[in-house]
Amino acid sequence: MTESRPKRDRPTVVQCPTCGKSVEWTEASKWRPFCSERCRLIDLGAWASEEYQVPGSNGDAGTPSDDEPQH
Repeated sequence: MTESRPKRDRPTVVQCPTCGKSVEWTEASKWRPFCSERCRLIDLGAWASEEYQVPGSNGDAGTPSDDEPQH
């Protein structure tokens, strides 16, 4: 027996992470989840300038641990 999923008439809509504009999640949306190349580049620039950070431990990431091989 196979499960049938309801067919969606409308595509999923997400909010652009940069400006909040609604974006349809389709193949036609070239910059998804962003609304435009401009918003995509603004977000990339924020990562490059370290405005965003991935959460992690407060340890020194630049120092190898005792478990890591020395080169």
